[in-house]
Amino acid sequence: MPLRQLLFALLIVTLSNVAGASQRPNILFLFADDWGRHASAYAKADGPGTLNDAARTPNFDQLAKAGVLFQNAFVNAPSCTPCRSSLLSGQHFWRTGKGAVLLGATWDSSIPTFPLLLEDSGYHIGYSYKVWSPGRPVNAPIGQRRTAYQDAGNRFNGFSQNATRIVAEGSTVEQAKAELLEEVRNNFRQFLTANTSSKPFFYWFGPTNVHRRWVKGSGKALWNIHPDELNGKMPPFLPDVPTVREDFADYLGEVCAFDAAIGVLMEELRAAGHETNTVIAISGDHGAPGFPHGKCNLYDFGTQVPLVVAGPGIVGGRVVNDLVSIPDLAPTFLEAGEVDVPENMTANTLWPVLRSQADGWIDPQRQQVFTGRERHVDMAREGNKPYPQRAIRTRDHLLIINFRPERNPLGDPYRLDGDQPPTHKQLTNNTRVTLPDEDAGETKAWIDEHRHDETGKFYFDHAYGKRPRVELYDVKQDPYQMRNLAEEPEFRQLARQLQQQLLAELRDTGDPRLVDDGSFFEQVDKFD
Repeated sequence: MPLRQLLFALLIVTLSNVAGASQRPNILFLFADDWGRHASAYAKADGPGTLNDAARTPNFDQLAKAGVLFQNAFVNAPSCTPCRSSLLSGQHFWRTGKGAVLLGATWDSSIPTFPLLLEDSGYHIGYSYKVWSPGRPVNAPIGQRRTAYQDAGNRFNGFSQNATRIVAEGSTVEQAKAELLEEVRNNFRQFLTANTSSKPFFYWFGPTNVHRRWVKGSGKALWNIHPDELNGKMPPFLPDVPTVREDFADYLGEVCAFDAAIGVLMEELRAAGHETNTVIAISGDHGAPGFPHGKCNLYDFGTQVPLVVAGPGIVGGRVVNDLVSIPDLAPTFLEAGEVDVPENMTANTLWPVLRSQADGWIDPQRQQVFTGRERHVDMAREGNKPYPQRAIRTRDHLLIINFRPERNPLGDPYRLDGDQPPTHKQLTNNTRVTLPDEDAGETKAWIDEHRHDETGKFYFDHAYGKRPRVELYDVKQDPYQMRNLAEEPEFRQLARQLQQQLLAELRDTGDPRLVDDGSFFEQVDKFD
């Protein structure tokens, strides 16, 4: 073939590949730190009298109407780094080596991750704020890949703090909000502008504002969420007292800020002409921080999260009950981008559900999800030991195995009854002052300070007391998981059956917790 014809043929092939790539959908992923299943879209399903009555998330709700709202989405681990390790790899967190813990984590670069697989296939990728851990772009060595887009700033991460300061300097509340949301807008614009080759893109928006600490009273001051709205709606593991109601109202205020950012990103997506060719997924990395049953717990309040998926190829306007795990997003995104899913991914694509015409329970294979945790913060317990747990959640039941029931589940209660107990300021600002696997805040302080009186002793013992090796809950009759059925005679056979099912999954997926008495996780020097 003459050289000119060969060059022409190569050009045609190249243009065909570019055209094929441009037809692949963009992917916009919004993932909030510490955002549990709290959105007004869930209020109807939950019925009146729940915390979601006070949630206000109009932008999330709008996408839920356009796409698929998942009622039963769960993280694989209710701690930020292992949760992200499972999400990025599409695997159970215990399969990610040193990525399975929070502090001391390092990433095994031999484990494929979906953002870099998308990039290798021709996607323009990037993020703003947080992805795997602060300061590390996805899983690559620092500086190796330029994927962070936040030249406009990162003040949104401290939304209530910065909005309160801007108001104190003379602006109105609405002006303060607009200023911080403009940062979100400009960071996303920077990412879009950098896509000079018009590639399909993947953008991860990961603000940390919903993570503590937030400003006391900011829920009411910035978002008009009155703590009294929560009166009588607290779950039984939370004290229904003014301090705790205000604390949760402030938490919902930060959720409102995240929702406002959803609206800004959608505006920019439309303005850039990308709305009709972008798959949008929105979720959170675990339950509420600094509240019993929340973050670092395997109860639903700690592991259940919001999830909406919308965009091309998705049959919208539906509510799905299927049990799904957040790592399922990894193969879902790869399939959207026409990228082969690595064989070592244990997660399952959501596309059969997303393409379905049905509501409610759809996929008969989605009968359970698995969750767990190991080490969260350092020095939470004597010897810096983890609190190992694994759980199986089915439609009707939750079974938890606490592999070291002799340890304190949320850290040792050091200093509480010493000569110099923590001050209120320490309890609200310093997570490590005591019980360090529970984030500091007003709720933790109230429970700690009332642990010896009749108003608070139950909540303290329930949240921080030692737990039996096996817990079993009927999630239909006991949605807040308050009554352990594991030792009741009529439930012992069910408890054994679920334990066998859980342990089979751990063995089949190579969980180090079952090898040599869990020595991989117990030898803490490996993570230092």
